[in-house]
Amino acid sequence: MPYVSIIVAIAQNNAIGKDNQLLYYLPNDLKRFKQLTTGHTIIMGRKTFDSLPKGALPNRRNIVLSRNKRLTFPGAERFSSLQEALENCNDDEQVFIIGGASVYREALPLADRLCITHIEATPDEADVFFPKIDYNEWEEKIREPHPIDERHTVPYIFVDYERKEQKERAES
Repeated sequence: MPYVSIIVAIAQNNAIGKDNQLLYYLPNDLKRFKQLTTGHTIIMGRKTFDSLPKGALPNRRNIVLSRNKRLTFPGAERFSSLQEALENCNDDEQVFIIGGASVYREALPLADRLCITHIEATPDEADVFFPKIDYNEWEEKIREPHPIDERHTVPYIFVDYERKEQKERAES
């Protein structure tokens, strides 16, 4: 099984999107996303792929999940399920789950790492939410807070978590 990371920006109420768009424009979050995922595999649902302004993201293996076998996604591979997609990844491949909500929900129990941008705000409106995380299952590895500045209208914190179970398994 490949190493699976979830990457997401989450508001205080677990909101992650509205009308198939991100809730907040955070240039540093986009930069971090690019830095972490470049050179690796990204898996997303069809709506997430549709939300990408230029289609498939460059310098990454793009995988789109869709049960509709007639759909094609230029620059991306299509698989019918997350399980099928992961079975078609190498064990040494780093995989990033990039959305949407149903893909996150299915991937959360399988994830080895969470790369979360905790947005310290609650949007007025949202229609997509991240599933509830049991933080007892995760160990915080990196925490990097960022205040409001000229390019960011809300404060946010980059936090990386590793699943505790993985660490315990490695030590035994």
